[in-house]
Amino acid sequence: MDKKTIVFATSNKGKLNEIKEIFKDSAYEIISMKDAGVDIDIDENGSTFEENAFIKATAVYDITGGIVMADDSGLEVDYLEKKPGVFSSRYMGKDTSYEAKNLHILELLKDVPDNMRSARFVSAICCIMDDGEVLETTQTLEGKISHEILGAEGFGYDPIVYISDYGKTCAQLSIEEKNKISHRGKALRQMKIMLNRKLEEGPDR
Repeated sequence: MDKKTIVFATSNKGKLNEIKEIFKDSAYEIISMKDAGVDIDIDENGSTFEENAFIKATAVYDITGGIVMADDSGLEVDYLEKKPGVFSSRYMGKDTSYEAKNLHILELLKDVPDNMRSARFVSAICCIMDDGEVLETTQTLEGKISHEILGAEGFGYDPIVYISDYGKTCAQLSIEEKNKISHRGKALRQMKIMLNRKLEEGPDR
């Protein structure tokens, strides 16, 4: 059976690799916006992760008309009143490196004790089917802010989010470990279940 193509609304190679790993044994093939010939800047002006995921998916769907998936994810630090939150990618300016962002957050939490360093990654995923139906799910990964940058495997804020059960930051996890527990991994697996259910139901449900 030919695989159905899903355009994932991202230009982030690290994120795309995570997604392809989870969907590799599915009935769907994941391609990037670039692979689909889509080159647009999307104004993520929503106030929640869910709104931004929907905005991104809709912008690409309006061009391609095929199945489109998008996520909006970010870091919520409780001590910083859940910032950077939906502004995670634009925190301190869109062109600021994640190393600089991570160092800034570590500096803001410099003397904050471990019991007040709680944080979480949030991932909201929106999938628009070729018939226009919208599927959505949101998942989280609870952790705490480390005291230093640790690890080189991940991207974004991974090097400062410490997962107690593993005794590692997200950037010290293998891609297999990360996909098993990550916010995006959990959300993608949930979306995969929803998509498989759609296939089983067929077009005449």
